[in-house]
Amino acid sequence: MMATAETPRPAPHHAPASAEALAALVRTAGHEGRRLRIHGAGGWLDAGHPVDATDVVTTMAMTGITAYTPADLTLSCGAGTTLAELDAATRAQGQWCPLLPWGDDAGTVGATAATATAGPFATRLGQPSALVLGLECVDGTGRVIQAGGRVVKNVAGFDLTRLMIGAWGTVGIITQLHLRLRARPPVDRTFVLSAAAAATAEVTTFARGPSAPLALLAMDRDATWPSTLGVRPTPMDPSMRRWLVRVGGDAPFVSAAVDALARLGRLEEMDGATAWPLVRRHAAPRATPHQWRWDPLSLRLRDRFDPQRVLNPGLLGTV
Repeated sequence: MMATAETPRPAPHHAPASAEALAALVRTAGHEGRRLRIHGAGGWLDAGHPVDATDVVTTMAMTGITAYTPADLTLSCGAGTTLAELDAATRAQGQWCPLLPWGDDAGTVGATAATATAGPFATRLGQPSALVLGLECVDGTGRVIQAGGRVVKNVAGFDLTRLMIGAWGTVGIITQLHLRLRARPPVDRTFVLSAAAAATAEVTTFARGPSAPLALLAMDRDATWPSTLGVRPTPMDPSMRRWLVRVGGDAPFVSAAVDALARLGRLEEMDGATAWPLVRRHAAPRATPHQWRWDPLSLRLRDRFDPQRVLNPGLLGTV
């Protein structure tokens, strides 16, 4: 009888519902020499280097709005809260958290912060590091740590909020976030701007000026995403270019911005509620943990917060 290879057992999956349960899981893993693959909704598991892990942990069970003060434009939520849930909760108050990263609203708030994923609105509305006021996390030793937000002083004097944002879960697992909100613009309009290539500098100046849009994306000739919007391909005429533009604010501001755009070229209005989710999904760059570098300081911090390399080992390279 021929011997057959044993089918590898799937890695155990864990979905702790609280920071305390997660901390106990991390401590047990450290004692038993196990390594944990951490993720939220699991949309970008192919990013970075292969992870050498024995167990998989998702934060999806740590969900829900835990505190919301509309008057202060602040909100706290579990890391497993989806962007769709966050949008629904704030929309009812005429507010939003403009994380709006590349991808879709099925992703989690925690993963957005952990990967520092921005999106088409980040230049105007803020990067994740500017929108996260503070957070709770569990480090690689199983400690529950509060950072920023309501805390008077961070642990050991470190700015742990910024440390965790963009670290891809290699020094701590984000369990709760305290977020900065904004008022939703009462007027919100989206256009395709067609203008001469010679006007590119003027378009760039407009995007940085007093009538700056919420987003402006060049619709390059080699891009495939414009077709998902039903927009004709950019003309082969090298003297012409197109941009997708979103302007938002009160009525006088938007009117002034539209007038300024009209002086640059021809405008074609689109349904922004349909267009921008498609753009976020189809124009998304490949997810890469490029924000992080294992410099000497980063290594010292990892030795401080995950000395046994329990969390996402290998994801950002072997160290």
